[in-house]
Amino acid sequence: MAANSDEILHDFPPMIRQYKDGRIERLMGTETVPPSVDPETGVQSKDVVIAPEINLYARLYLPKSAIPGSKLPLLVYFHGGGFVVESAFSPLYQKHLNCLVAEAKVVVVSVDYRLAPEHPLPVAYEDAWLGFKWAVSQSNEEEWIKEYAELNRVFLGGDSAGGNIAHNIAVRFGAEKLDGVNFIGTFLNCPFFWGKEIIGNEETHGITGRDYADRLWHYACPGTTKGCDDPRINPGKDLKLSGLGCKKLMVYVAEKDILRSRGLFYKELLGKRGWDGEIEVVDVEGENHCYSVEYPTGEKGKEMIKRVASFLNQ
Repeated sequence: MAANSDEILHDFPPMIRQYKDGRIERLMGTETVPPSVDPETGVQSKDVVIAPEINLYARLYLPKSAIPGSKLPLLVYFHGGGFVVESAFSPLYQKHLNCLVAEAKVVVVSVDYRLAPEHPLPVAYEDAWLGFKWAVSQSNEEEWIKEYAELNRVFLGGDSAGGNIAHNIAVRFGAEKLDGVNFIGTFLNCPFFWGKEIIGNEETHGITGRDYADRLWHYACPGTTKGCDDPRINPGKDLKLSGLGCKKLMVYVAEKDILRSRGLFYKELLGKRGWDGEIEVVDVEGENHCYSVEYPTGEKGKEMIKRVASFLNQ
């Protein structure tokens, strides 16, 4: 073993660590569970291949109450994990989406995009766009989408880094469009937005909090030329923001989350840029980052899922 094999090059506890010899150690988000019929909710799930040449997969979810020919909203979802950990197949997201699908009675396509640093950004964005296009083009192919999904009611959603991805896919849809798709709204749960300038209460988290977010973005997106003012992480620098491709947004932020101020500022940004849609921002007291993903059956987790279900069925 090389003498320097245990020397750490990048360290992002509790998520990931990279050593100077190139080894990557994921400290969380590596466990997976198979698709199933959930005994508590009756929600079914199955895995599909989107693009085998790049190992791009997704997990599909179907509520117990689904009836062939009775169409349900379609939600394309992106998991969190700082662009570097977690998957669409983890027990964390299996439980979270089982709860959401059971309450909202929607069809979900949870895209398993590839992770940095092995696949640095923009790979995750490209995978997400491929996954979105695949989901909305399956009216005559994939059985669950063909039989149960209504492409006249398409939504995007995601938490943390997945919320960032959902936002960027909504912006791309606004610029490129997809024929025959009625993209209604986007749900962002504690989205990972950032920027060079301190805003709101970010300074109360100390230099460690800001330094962590700065470093994580550069680690996941080493090719960025604008750093934390890259428009993909800082919507305030995105000249395409006014063309956001949906007309409805729901954004959740949490009081104890360092990303809270960015989520609140997102609404102000959209208004300044002239986006003419509707946005609801829900600021939850006393909670941490993505609390509802961690505890979907807790009191506040259930409350959020009910509210998101209402958003998806408007």
